Amino acid sequence: MNKLIGSLVISLTALVVAVPAAPAADGGGVFSSVISVDRAHRTATLPLFAGRTAAADATYYIVTESSDKADAQRRGVNYAPKLRNALGTRSVQTVTDDGGTLVFPGTVDFSPDNVVTPDKKNGFPPKKAIPGAVGDAMYSPLITTGDGVVLNAPQVANSTGQADTVSGLDKAAGRVTEALFKGFVNGTPNYYLHTDGSAPLLAALETSTYAKNLAAAPGRGSNARSSALSAIIPVINGPRGKRNPQRQGLQSALLGQGLPLNIEQEPVGVSAYSPLWDVTPAVWTTRAIARGQRRRLTSAAQVTAAVRAHRITSAGKSKANSSLAGLKAIGFVSNCPIVAIG
Repeated sequence: MNKLIGSLVISLTALVVAVPAAPAADGGGVFSSVISVDRAHRTATLPLFAGRTAAADATYYIVTESSDKADAQRRGVNYAPKLRNALGTRSVQTVTDDGGTLVFPGTVDFSPDNVVTPDKKNGFPPKKAIPGAVGDAMYSPLITTGDGVVLNAPQVANSTGQADTVSGLDKAAGRVTEALFKGFVNGTPNYYLHTDGSAPLLAALETSTYAKNLAAAPGRGSNARSSALSAIIPVINGPRGKRNPQRQGLQSALLGQGLPLNIEQEPVGVSAYSPLWDVTPAVWTTRAIARGQRRRLTSAAQVTAAVRAHRITSAGKSKANSSLAGLKAIGFVSNCPIVAIG
């Protein structure tokens, strides 16, 4: 089971609320917060913003979501009202606005080397897993100025270096190119960033920033209105997709095949959407596999139906998600904003 759970980490609804309009997307399904998406190479180019750390050093960040609808529309980013539920927890850091420049109490050390050494016998758990970027005690990608609005604003570069997900950084032009993963939501392909993870193992495997404070975001195992999270469902022994061009070496070491094509519980444009994903792994049962019932699943509804039919079961051991027929979370939170569909 540990070996299966390791695979999911690499790729790593029932709300009675009004459904807002989705952010504008061009004909290729790229949201207005994104400059361009290269699906072949799994990268996205986004606006880059300059801020300062508490020590008055320059830091650079992106903005992908806002918890306020009007603010999201003004910025051209995803509307994610569930982020507001994280206010008052360590998962949101309060920043100050100094004449239009944000000053961050918490920041990131990008200088470590990202190291994942597979176990020679089983591959997982790895012999060594060290994140290549580590947030300090105050850092979280979620920020507020104290106005009740929460932004998803991961820091991606500073004087210590840049995030391992960054393949291009143009400070003068205000652009950054980031790696993407591919998944499905409601049967539709989408592409998403992987910027931060709440556990060192998750961050190392996803080459994202270790952001310990994300673990304080409320709602583990829940998609209720009070939750700040939404589930991502890796069907870890199901059909796999192509290898991510940005991650081929690591995948070869730990998987030997392509990534699980993860299923997001909620799409951009609904009030239940959140970029904070509660990793909730699923596995096909031995009986279902023997009967030839295993197939590609592309929606949470399909997963839920398969769980109720006893064809799929949990690989996690944390809280059970009633909106997914009781599938259990694994206990990790991954910050993965959706930036393109189709």
